[in-house]
Amino acid sequence: MGTLAQRVITAGVLLAVLFFVFLRLPLSAAAGLVGLILVIAAWEWRAFLKVETVTLRVASAGLILLLMVGLFQLFPDRRSLTPVLWMGLAWWGVAFVWVLRYPTSIRRDIGAVCRILVLLPCWAGLHVLLLSSERGSVYVLFIVLIIASADIGAYFVGRLFGRTLLAPAVSPGKTWEGLAGGLAGAVAAAVLGAILLGLRPMVWAGVGLSVAAMSVVGDLAVSMFRRDAGLKDSGGLFPGHGGVLDRIDSLTAATPLFVLVAVWLGIISI
Repeated sequence: MGTLAQRVITAGVLLAVLFFVFLRLPLSAAAGLVGLILVIAAWEWRAFLKVETVTLRVASAGLILLLMVGLFQLFPDRRSLTPVLWMGLAWWGVAFVWVLRYPTSIRRDIGAVCRILVLLPCWAGLHVLLLSSERGSVYVLFIVLIIASADIGAYFVGRLFGRTLLAPAVSPGKTWEGLAGGLAGAVAAAVLGAILLGLRPMVWAGVGLSVAAMSVVGDLAVSMFRRDAGLKDSGGLFPGHGGVLDRIDSLTAATPLFVLVAVWLGIISI
């Protein structure tokens, strides 16, 4: 089976699972799935830190789990999570500059701190979305579909028309043409989703554009850590797609922005 066929089949199965869990099962199941995904991503991140022993791997993922649980012990009110979202947004601004300056050496302790800055605000943002309203699960799927559409647009446009490299030092396969295709796909998904949800399509066209742009920063930043560690993928759980972290790198960057914009627009309340 070719790589493209593997990617399509894997993506289809993943989307089907997400739709079933978020639309058919209780909210606790959706929150549990989000938590599990982020803990697996933390487990995979240990490869960037060159952690080899099982004990350290478990401790690495366990630390993120404890921080995720502790976050809601320290901030039981959703409104108090806003600074965490702004912290995540600020981190991705730093990551963007870091990507532009790469190649630079990444120390192991710095990489460990970055793992927290990547995963914890994403967890906070998705939690806020899930509990924001009766549509919480739908909003999570909305951002996933925007990012998935950006990924699909970038992949196919990049393969067909890609000529000018976007960030060759970090990700040699990405092109400016692919970026344009990804942004167009995200805008189309955002407009369609807005129409279905009864939101303002033109406003959400802008949201889709900004969310997609931020998702590219997440993709490139995680690619930077992966390249620094000499890895092609963060894992091999999904055929044709790599590991969990390879699938959610864009989501981790886009979630804080999506939630903050949604609050500003009055779509959700915290």
